[in-house]
Amino acid sequence: MPHSFGTRARTRHMFAKKFRQHGPVKLSQYLMAIKVGDYVDIFADPSIHKGMPHKHYHGRTGIVFNVTKSAVGVRVNKPVNG
Repeated sequence: MPHSFGTRARTRHMFAKKFRQHGPVKLSQYLMAIKVGDYVDIFADPSIHKGMPHKHYHGRTGIVFNVTKSAVGVRVNKPVNG
């Protein structure tokens, strides 16, 4: 069997909802006020596949540099070959 290198490969526990936390996203999550310059943690919600960040950025902290009505731009320090 060939080895899988998909975007969600080896994320069995990372992209799983916690015990008794299944279901739709709370409305307060969408109504959260985020401004440019805020520090935010990147946590992918496994029930929403559209716009999900790559598994490498799950749990990282970054600074917001752009806010639109459908997305938030976050600058994360990612060491390359480090």
